[in-house]
Amino acid sequence: MRSLSLDELFVLLSAVQWSAADLVRLQEWIASITQPAECIAVIEQAAAGRPCPHCACPRKHRCGQASGLQRFRCLGCGRSHNALTGTPLARLRKKERWLSYLQCVLDSRTVRDAARVAGVHRTTSFRWRHRFVPGAIRDRPTMLSAIVEADETYRLESQKGSRNLTRPPRKRGGVARRRGITRQHDCLLVARDRTGLTLDFHTGRGQVTVAQLHRCLGPVLPEDVLLISDGAIAYRHFAGRAGITHEAVKVKAGVRARGAIHIQNVNSWHSRFKSWLVRFRGVASRYLINYSGWQRLLDARRLTTPAHLLCAAVQLG
Repeated sequence: MRSLSLDELFVLLSAVQWSAADLVRLQEWIASITQPAECIAVIEQAAAGRPCPHCACPRKHRCGQASGLQRFRCLGCGRSHNALTGTPLARLRKKERWLSYLQCVLDSRTVRDAARVAGVHRTTSFRWRHRFVPGAIRDRPTMLSAIVEADETYRLESQKGSRNLTRPPRKRGGVARRRGITRQHDCLLVARDRTGLTLDFHTGRGQVTVAQLHRCLGPVLPEDVLLISDGAIAYRHFAGRAGITHEAVKVKAGVRARGAIHIQNVNSWHSRFKSWLVRFRGVASRYLINYSGWQRLLDARRLTTPAHLLCAAVQLG
């Protein structure tokens, strides 16, 4: 069969009665057409001047190419590497589809929807999600300042996708065996200052403990910070041991705010996260930190283009 020329294809397309949904699909397909060189240029630029990922030696020389990327040989350890070595994106293929897929990440598309737009299989779409997102969410603040609100939210643990369950299976939307917060709940700790900088931590199962607060919040809170939390006793003990100022809002007693003393910013983040998470119809506990980081990334609005996301994922941790 003879293939159509571009002019013949345009004639056929102009004769079609396009619906709004058809036009959206056509626009998505056109936007997904990228050259591999475009993606590779972004990768090489993001990794320019990077030392050896094996030994951190800055001395290296060119050593051929592989998969479109320049390879280097380290003069310190003698091992070779490229711009993706040591990053979550190492050994991933189909680079010509990465930028269109990253636009799907920015649009919060589901696995199947992103697979359709990027032109890859759904299993590839899922695998890419948990390579690109963990790479990009490493772009996070190292320190919070001034007034910091901290609070945790809980989700029933999920073993979605697991081949070997450690408990009897339950239907989606199930409930815990006992009332209240138990070891069946995953704890997501979120700290947010008044400038909008946000940090998230998956502390494990059950209620947050003083040791977990020390491990998560200790390194990111300066000495002159004002920490605001709910009435949980763990925060009071943590603040006392860390030597920082602490104020508690007794939400359970009906007190929502005392002037500037409130945790409404962090609770608003929790609400946005839970509403955003609904579209994915449940996430496995082992991936919870990826999704909270994904929402934090979108909420911060610092990485706003596929190229920005790709650069963040390429940077070494």
